[in-house]
Amino acid sequence: MQLLWLLLLSVALAVSSPINDTLLWGTYRPNLYFGIRPRIPQSLLTGLMWFGTQDYASISQTRHACDQGDQLQSYTWTKYDPREGGVQVIKDSRNNVKLTTEFLKVAGGDHGGNWAARIKGEPLDPSHPSRISTIFYLGMEGLGGIDMDTDEEENGLEGDIKFTGSSPELDEFTIRIVDGPSNVAVTGGPHSEVFKDRIGKTHFLGQPIPAGNIWQAKESILQSLMKRAQEVIAPYRDPAAGIPDPSFVLQLPDEIYSGSNLYAVQKSFDGEFQFDVFYESASSKQTLSSSTLDEGIAALSTSFGQRFKKVFPTPSDYSSSSNKDALEAFSQGITSNLIGGVGYFYGNSIINEKFSYEWDEEDEAEDGSVSDEKGPRLTEPKKLLTATPSRSFFPRGFYWDEGFHLLHIGAWDNDFSLEILKDWIDLIDENGWVAREQILGEEARSKVPAEFLTQVPNYANPPTLTVAVTAFINRVRSASLGPSDADLSMDFGMGGPQTPLAQVTTEPGSRSLDPEVAIAFLREIYKPLKRHYDWFRRTQRGQIKQYARKARSRTEAYRWRGRSDKHVLTSGMDDYPRGPPHAGELHLDLISWMALFSRTMREISEFIGENDDAISYGEIENAILDNIEDLHWNEEQQMYCDANVDDDDESYHVCHKGYLSLFPFMLSLLAPDSPHLGAILDIVRDPEHLWSDYGLRSLSASHPEYGTGENYWKGPIWVQMNYLVLQALHTRYAVEEGPYKFRAQEIYRELRKNIIDNEFERTGYVWEQYDPNTGHGQRSHPFTGWTSLVTLSKLISYSILPFELIKCRW
Repeated sequence: MQLLWLLLLSVALAVSSPINDTLLWGTYRPNLYFGIRPRIPQSLLTGLMWFGTQDYASISQTRHACDQGDQLQSYTWTKYDPREGGVQVIKDSRNNVKLTTEFLKVAGGDHGGNWAARIKGEPLDPSHPSRISTIFYLGMEGLGGIDMDTDEEENGLEGDIKFTGSSPELDEFTIRIVDGPSNVAVTGGPHSEVFKDRIGKTHFLGQPIPAGNIWQAKESILQSLMKRAQEVIAPYRDPAAGIPDPSFVLQLPDEIYSGSNLYAVQKSFDGEFQFDVFYESASSKQTLSSSTLDEGIAALSTSFGQRFKKVFPTPSDYSSSSNKDALEAFSQGITSNLIGGVGYFYGNSIINEKFSYEWDEEDEAEDGSVSDEKGPRLTEPKKLLTATPSRSFFPRGFYWDEGFHLLHIGAWDNDFSLEILKDWIDLIDENGWVAREQILGEEARSKVPAEFLTQVPNYANPPTLTVAVTAFINRVRSASLGPSDADLSMDFGMGGPQTPLAQVTTEPGSRSLDPEVAIAFLREIYKPLKRHYDWFRRTQRGQIKQYARKARSRTEAYRWRGRSDKHVLTSGMDDYPRGPPHAGELHLDLISWMALFSRTMREISEFIGENDDAISYGEIENAILDNIEDLHWNEEQQMYCDANVDDDDESYHVCHKGYLSLFPFMLSLLAPDSPHLGAILDIVRDPEHLWSDYGLRSLSASHPEYGTGENYWKGPIWVQMNYLVLQALHTRYAVEEGPYKFRAQEIYRELRKNIIDNEFERTGYVWEQYDPNTGHGQRSHPFTGWTSLVTLSKLISYSILPFELIKCRW
């Protein structure tokens, strides 16, 4: 039966519309522990809440939105595919429950197909009570509506519950909530006889909610629940009379108000439980059942595991089978969490076109494109499909994170990654700007401190979308050509060759790897991306001739706008040491990013036949590379540095050994025979500077500011920066001929081993950054954004790198 289901599912996926049937629905509310919605701006939203009924205090800690303060042991998608669904495991020790949420897509019909969800729980510790009350809700925003078809009962409902609804985009649909076969409710306790007519039943609520407020469902639902609870508990205020069990009191009121567009369904359990939710589109003409989930989730798990081994094979140099199993389980989990953390956002954002620091004012006055409007204002609503760095702490889109996200997502499902990339490209405005943080709508704004809400249209961020575009181009070439002799020979003691990804275009999500489709996509994004490139060159340009600097190019120098005295948030490396703010400073990391951006634009131009543009981009790229040498190399310090201006208007270097000083190397801008490469490798490998047993530090251990202040980018290890170093070593400096080839190979092997051997067994999460002295995770968690790059296990293009972490427990 399982094989039959898998065959039917594969056929359905093959003949269905790639977006409408397989990518319309998803767990696109990643800020919630479990929330399902379609990629439609105003539409149906669902969510899950739960609390314990072992005491009355637990209601105040109702779980809904991902929150580090909930102190869950872990919540992780163990398997997740954007076209099929996935399985998530949540461990809530305070309430002694292991929750499993299963989500299955069933393609078919004209309105996004069907889906099914299963929510089940069991005690984490069977020797202690596990008493859980769940609330599943569904709400409709925009045009359309929902009604509960099941007849109302004042003391709750027994059996299945059915809702019907419709909207212009989804047409007609039904939602059914079905109990599992062995659910048990709390039945004993003080005054149980008073509540016997309500015990073990499903309770409900229907409310009208103002437009745009469905995201506040938790507050509205709990307010109704608590209002009823206060009335119910009133006769039992005398302690001598005994207080009723919380599960008898903390119940929804079983009321539906006229014009309701939000419905909540509550079930309370004692011990193990299970219930299913079925969404059926009228156009699909299918009826789902519990066996659909039984067979479908089993098939999904099998197909996911098999495909994962093909796409992300375990390196052959892992001799221990237990190590291989641990690595594969970790890799599956971190990949699933990245993809399961993709969200769909819609709404306006806040921008301030006239804000500037004093050292930016002169530049702003020279830019005729700046609006005359003063102060913050709301933009027109926009949509965005995006991966999120952290479901608990950063559940929104971040520009410089997204390029790294798309490397990993694209390796698994190329077409899905392009859906995300296209949404980001569509955000580029008529001037060529895109906000570095995408805080779209009130729900997104509710998770952001006030000082970070406003975006400024002359502020940039590292243009990592170019990395994703280059990765896509290389995947297209790999799919067309297959493995090359170079691919198969790139083994210098780091494991044998692996099967290249996507040699054929029959894999799920591989339609865009067809050269004709790829060229059409690149032509579509070329003009806005060119506008974005021109915006960078226009607004982030630095000054050369004003301070008598000597450089072969008189134009190619760059400076981050929007920095404060102690932070350069726009660079992405917030508190990394820099010189004092000055209109004449030049930033090494930005000019390096612009070299990479120019290279990407050249590659796109060549790929789509814009040959004149390709020549122009190549000339700019070479000019930038020359100026990196002329403006940023410090011969005395033997390192690349920022440049600044002193009180006498003289240019000088600001040199801090760390990630910043590595940028020309990290982005593979240096030639393998560069006379500076040896000094850079010395900094990388020196334990007194960047080298640690757990990865490369962000700042030299010998630096006077190491580990001081906020200590955000002043020492901690960041995975994506180590990724860039390993990538540079593996793709260029350890394979191309040059005086440092064998040293690069040695450093690569050692750095890779240090990262693999890092100790992650202490928690069930991956983290934003890691302590360079202990290897312990720090800051926000789970951080399955760019930290997920640890999964990529074998380089075959710009997008895939031999980079794994072992000893991980989820």
